[in-house]
Amino acid sequence: MPALAGLFPAAQRRGLRNINQLCAEHFPAKWLRLSTFAKYALVGTETGSILVTGNHPAVSRNEAIVTAAFPQVSTILASLGQAAFVWDIATDTIIWSDNATAVFPDIPAASLASRMEFSKLIEPERSIRSDALGDSPMHGGGEGTLYRIEYGVRTSTSAPVLWIEESGCWFAGPDGRPARAQGIVRVNNERRARDQHLVTLSRHDPLTGELNRTHLIASLAEAIEESLRFRTSCAFMLIGIDHLARINDAFGFDVADAVISEVARRIRARLRGGDVLGRFSGNKFGLILKNCTVNDMNIAAERFLAGIRDDVVPTKSGPVSVTASIGAVSVPRYARSADEGINRAHETLDMAKRRRPGSFSLWRPNVEHDAQRRVNIRVTDEIVTALNERRIVMGFEPVVEARTRKAAFYECLIRMEQDDGQFLLAPDIVPVAEKLGLIRLVDHRVLELVVAELAASPNVQLSLNISPHTTMDPDWWASIESLMRAHPGVAERLIVEITETVAIQDIDDLRGFVTRLKNLGSRIAIDDFGAGYTSFRNLRKLGVDIVKIDGAFVQNIARSADDRAFVQTLIDLARRLKIKTVAEWVQDEQSAAMLRDWGCDYIQGRLIGLASSQRPWGVPGQAALPAVG
Repeated sequence: MPALAGLFPAAQRRGLRNINQLCAEHFPAKWLRLSTFAKYALVGTETGSILVTGNHPAVSRNEAIVTAAFPQVSTILASLGQAAFVWDIATDTIIWSDNATAVFPDIPAASLASRMEFSKLIEPERSIRSDALGDSPMHGGGEGTLYRIEYGVRTSTSAPVLWIEESGCWFAGPDGRPARAQGIVRVNNERRARDQHLVTLSRHDPLTGELNRTHLIASLAEAIEESLRFRTSCAFMLIGIDHLARINDAFGFDVADAVISEVARRIRARLRGGDVLGRFSGNKFGLILKNCTVNDMNIAAERFLAGIRDDVVPTKSGPVSVTASIGAVSVPRYARSADEGINRAHETLDMAKRRRPGSFSLWRPNVEHDAQRRVNIRVTDEIVTALNERRIVMGFEPVVEARTRKAAFYECLIRMEQDDGQFLLAPDIVPVAEKLGLIRLVDHRVLELVVAELAASPNVQLSLNISPHTTMDPDWWASIESLMRAHPGVAERLIVEITETVAIQDIDDLRGFVTRLKNLGSRIAIDDFGAGYTSFRNLRKLGVDIVKIDGAFVQNIARSADDRAFVQTLIDLARRLKIKTVAEWVQDEQSAAMLRDWGCDYIQGRLIGLASSQRPWGVPGQAALPAVG
């Protein structure tokens, strides 16, 4: 094969701009045939170049071995949407295969003839091709150095961008600097579109097109850092769509999605330039308002609330009326980190929803609330530690018959021994445990302790308190079944009190729980009746055995006509439903006598005796208390 040296100078003198034309004048026709491959690359000696196959072991770097049965190089490249080039860097001349116009249909040939002209069409960085040669490490031995880049080209700002993938290799001159490059370009619009779509999905919520939670939080952190640096103020708002679950239930998730999208659109339409909107969770949006004072926050919040509530949302199922609530915090004044800002905005959003759906609440320092939060954190840690160290114990409070004062059963009240030997009582433990999701663990431990007491004392009846959340816990039910089988005769002496301080979400599920317990032989009581959510209608559906009247109504019956009327009515209704009653917090003999006369079955409280860690049934002479009146 003739040497390749001097091809470029000859081509330049004769004005050749085409690889096929160049090769035809320097190589016999029998060599200008292609091998059976789908991809090609430009290779060459230290002084010359030619297009050859890039993956066939028989192809040397200095000559092309081809067969006669295949079409011209340019034809195959065109069929693949590719074009080849040889770039003489020293003279800034680019020679293209004759199908280059198919790859660059709207680009004049003059713009492809040199790096200088071609780079004018490249974006985002015009120097990307030259930079690629300088950035890739040079290989010795004249083998050339591979590179690969991607860029866009277009002839004007109004024209669409044509995304190009360029793969090639460059060769160094005597001074070690790039002297020549050769390679293949191909249009890469589809892959670029896919990549951009994946980038969009990684940053944006697919339903609304706004920032997703991850990037919203990152933007909040950046805004706080920027505000600290420049001593400015901004606001972080959480906007929660009210009662979205009801829309889901009434119309379906597709309608709820339409509502979410429309709310996002309405918020977006009322933002200023530079403000940031993102979807924080299912029904919540996060807003970062730059350079926003407290007064600005109030005005902006009302603008967002009005924009959401004033017009119904049209959906395929008909118009839907929507309101939203907003919780906001001023940053960095009251939140110097993204986590702190989110927590405080969440806190105020919950306050707004509790006060009135569709309202706005702004976070402000609250000494009592902060103190209570610190207590919650401390108690949470103590509860978990006490459970692990078996420092949860029982106090036993007697419940006696109202007429005879004979002990009927004992209510087991939780105690938690602290490091200093003091005890935390149930009112300090249970509300925190319920709020923070620890009540299930506490109820498991109490069940074990109560069953152990019943097994050790065959003549005693005990009651234990559990949360409605625990009634839905299959592990707790499995535990009680296992314990009942292990200790025959215990179930009949066990009373399970379901506290009423937490709303009962599914009365049918709770009725199933009650039925299973009663089938074991246990009795069911509703604790603190009158202070929570249970109605007499639910009592009848549940089939409970005992109602414990909340002490807040009992303690003042001797002085309050309203409390007397309420308690007497409860006792009368319970008797008609054949449900036993227990009056809590009985303070004096006058109250005890009134309850007895009204037909209350049992009483408990300070008059009878408060809870003690000592077992009253183990002390002779205290099995029954003296009757009065």
